Amino acid sequence: MQLNPYLMFNGQCEEAFKFYEQCLGGKITDMMTYAESPEPATEEEIPSDWHNKIMHTSLMIGNQELMGSDSPPKYHQETKGFSVTITLDDPLEADRIFHTLAENGKVQMPFEKTFWAYRFGMLIDRFGIPWMINCNQAA
Repeated sequence: MQLNPYLMFNGQCEEAFKFYEQCLGGKITDMMTYAESPEPATEEEIPSDWHNKIMHTSLMIGNQELMGSDSPPKYHQETKGFSVTITLDDPLEADRIFHTLAENGKVQMPFEKTFWAYRFGMLIDRFGIPWMINCNQAA
């Protein structure tokens, strides 16, 4: 069994995944727009101004896969009830990732020492996705 986060966006999926690719050092392996679908949607399902939005994308980070898409407007819901968690052992890399994801977002808990981690922090990035960054060890 493999569990993979699937992130839903309101029109910013392509921008978000290109940002995550750079920030997390991954590689986008698949990106399909609604217009590229082999089964075209009706105007009622997908408005014509939404055809260039992302139907599905995949980002590989090592052997981990992060997936996402743009929810059609009538189906989009605000992101809540979860966080994407990244656990690292490298404090410098953990700090870089935390602060990069936090740019133009909202820090919910500063990246600092806790009783369970060398450093830990929580944020919501500029795309509305909640993240928790956990660093287990000091360098």
